Amino acid sequence: MTQSYETSDDALAAQLATWTGRILLEIRRSLLLSGAAMGAAGDAIAHQFLIRALAEARPGQAVLSEEAPDDTAHLSERSVWIIDPLDGTREYAEGRDDFAVHVALVLDGEAIVGAVALPARDITYSTFDVLELQEAPARTLRIVVSRTRRLAFFAEEVAGALGAELVTMGSRGVKAMAVLSGEVDAYINAIGQHEWDSAAPVAVARRAGLHASRLDGSSLRFNRPDAFQADLLVCRRELAPRLLEVIGEVLGGADPA
Repeated sequence: MTQSYETSDDALAAQLATWTGRILLEIRRSLLLSGAAMGAAGDAIAHQFLIRALAEARPGQAVLSEEAPDDTAHLSERSVWIIDPLDGTREYAEGRDDFAVHVALVLDGEAIVGAVALPARDITYSTFDVLELQEAPARTLRIVVSRTRRLAFFAEEVAGALGAELVTMGSRGVKAMAVLSGEVDAYINAIGQHEWDSAAPVAVARRAGLHASRLDGSSLRFNRPDAFQADLLVCRRELAPRLLEVIGEVLGGADPA
């Protein structure tokens, strides 16, 4: 039986991300799996659900998913749904709460619609129901980076130049939404990600009034032949000029990895 889907793209993205998150939690509760096997099951089942749901809700529209071979057909389309059915597979398999579901819609290279569900925290951030940015708290600047792939000298040098504290988290979606919630002030990724990692977080962050760009300040573009993106900065707008300046000084043309 066909589900009842939201009519607007913003609402649909939020609905599907939330539903997928609930499925992931049920998988983790009910399947007698652990480690890599649990992660693989979550990836596969969440992908299958999202692909089927999008085919029903938006028949004929192109989809790019982390969990499917890229047939490149989406490149000839103005719009494409870009999904990461389980962002933070390692965290999910370890029983942690810092994993996410990403659902985004890209139009003419811009991420215009997005939803990032954090199922274990029972919240979905989206362009449908935008969280109002609060005034920045009076505390030491906090920058979130990867918990498993630290950036050697790069993160430490940036934090040192800004007098900032480094915080580590799992999923890229979780890190980006931590900026939106006010838990941290900036998310820096200099090790790269794919379009499905960043499309939904970028759409949500921008709609909420945050800055989102490459580390050199240039625009992020989506639905390209090469889905890999080298870097990402998400932060409060008032911090962007200084952060970009310091990042440029620290990188200095060097490889941050």
